[in-house]
Amino acid sequence: MRLENKVAIITGSSRGIGRATAILFAQEGAFVAVNYKNDVAAAQEVVDTIGLERSLLVRADVSKEDDVKRLISDTLEKFGRIDILVNNAGTLIPKSFDETTPEIWNQTLQSNLLGAYNCIKAVSKEMKKQKHGKIVNVTSISSIVGSLTSVAYAVSKAGVDALTKTLAAEFGRFNITINSVAPGPVHTDLLHEIYSKELIDKLASETPMGRIASPEDVARVILFFSSPDSDFVNGQTLIVDGGRIIR
Repeated sequence: MRLENKVAIITGSSRGIGRATAILFAQEGAFVAVNYKNDVAAAQEVVDTIGLERSLLVRADVSKEDDVKRLISDTLEKFGRIDILVNNAGTLIPKSFDETTPEIWNQTLQSNLLGAYNCIKAVSKEMKKQKHGKIVNVTSISSIVGSLTSVAYAVSKAGVDALTKTLAAEFGRFNITINSVAPGPVHTDLLHEIYSKELIDKLASETPMGRIASPEDVARVILFFSSPDSDFVNGQTLIVDGGRIIR
């Protein structure tokens, strides 16, 4: 097992990519802190799937520094260390630029960019003490090609990619790697909430592989960046879109 006895925090792991990653990590031998903001029932289902001995349920809004500190302290209290951080929590509010208010802009950047910053700031202190760690940021191809759905979302994810590259250079001497995974469209609740079936089918037809990603497709790439297989990979953004970006 590639993550045997490693301790991982996965933010936003009650559903979608976070849920798939939490379950996959547990199958690979990790202890997992399952983080959620609102849907306790969905988060509890993930914990029940993993098992109480190998998981921890923590409610925390990653945009709030005190919540993040509690997420870290609760994880350390139960498992004793933190080997892996997956910054997956985030939000997307589908609005055109003209419809994007300062409130929507701030909410998006606070959740997606400030949230990643808060978690890295807190976790990296522990990883530096340990002289090892893996940080994986979930961004988006929107950070590279832009977004027709939300300018705030694209900007926030581009910011996380820049954070990834900057901190990779700073953290490398502590044996901490930090990389980004940039998915294209993924079959998640959010996608089906904001896109019609016709548009989802169109997105699939425009992808060279003839489909869009499952959460598990993305989780397996997050696993690569979190495992010893990527020990000398640092500061990279890996696109997971079935070749969509090259069309």
